[in-house]
Amino acid sequence: MNFVAILLLSLSSLLMGGEEADLVFFGDAMQHEPQIKAAQRANGAYDYSACFRHVSADIDSADYAVVNFECTLGGKPYSGYPCFSAPDSYARQLRDVGFDLLLTANNHCLDTRDRGLRRTCQMLDKMGIPHIGTYQNQAERDERLPFIAEVNNIRIAFLDYTYGTNGIRIQGDVVVDYIDRDLIAADIAAAREAGAEVICVNMHWGIEYTTTPVKSQRELADFLVDQGVDLIIGGHPHVVEPMEMRFSPKYGKSVLVVYSLGNFISNQKDIDCRGGAMVKLRLRRNEGQVEIVDPRYKLFFVQKPAGGSNYEVIPEDRPDLLRADSKPEFTSFMRRARAVMSHNVLVPPDR
Repeated sequence: MNFVAILLLSLSSLLMGGEEADLVFFGDAMQHEPQIKAAQRANGAYDYSACFRHVSADIDSADYAVVNFECTLGGKPYSGYPCFSAPDSYARQLRDVGFDLLLTANNHCLDTRDRGLRRTCQMLDKMGIPHIGTYQNQAERDERLPFIAEVNNIRIAFLDYTYGTNGIRIQGDVVVDYIDRDLIAADIAAAREAGAEVICVNMHWGIEYTTTPVKSQRELADFLVDQGVDLIIGGHPHVVEPMEMRFSPKYGKSVLVVYSLGNFISNQKDIDCRGGAMVKLRLRRNEGQVEIVDPRYKLFFVQKPAGGSNYEVIPEDRPDLLRADSKPEFTSFMRRARAVMSHNVLVPPDR
């Protein structure tokens, strides 16, 4: 095929639509003290390369991958719960495994106070990792938002909000995007005005360890659907909660609501907290409009270390990667998580 034919074909494809973008979302990437110790090497470095290798193909195969970064890069001394400060190499490994965006608005973003929030932003910038939800000051927020990623010619706006910060208050001029309906509505309007074709709102909400969305989550989801968003991705409960496709008569489109993805990686002990779900979906341009197609999920389990190994995220379809001592917990987690996911509604209701 000659150059002119290729050019004509490309222009035709652009005019008629046909662009597609595959997105994947993961839940809470935590960093408890045992995780920090497991990653430490004799030379003082911290190595997380083993943690995500079994899900790297799921991340890498997506055109855009998002994860909730539920800790700070507050510097030494490193610490786990209740005030998280992770080694910088933890964020670097998330970047290297293929994540395109880190969400930082969560209840632990002020664990190392203003200084730690500011350093987190600075280090993520230094590593070249896009992030939203917290900012060094209002001027930085104004400069960075609306945050719009162009993925395969589809313009996607991402927003990120948290219900709170564990009672820790801002002391200076750093900014945390708290859940505030007026703020959210203004941000959505600004994103749409800036040319966003798809708006994804990430919400740190709900009640910990509750496998059913509570009234406040459902009411906020109603509000967001009424604002015309396309994707609502939730975290914070540390357990999976159901997801659903809704149809918005006001905007004539389907909206995906994911109430909680659960944990991505952590050292939490309760069986429902031992893993989570990755949510995959495809955005497709159809006659000039971008729609959500093929929303689906995959569960995974976190295998804890033994004999000098590190934490490992094990997909549900790879039980062969489990040690014998992990199999009962894996089986129990999967059984319980699948029971929750049996309440999913991934086909939009009749219009």
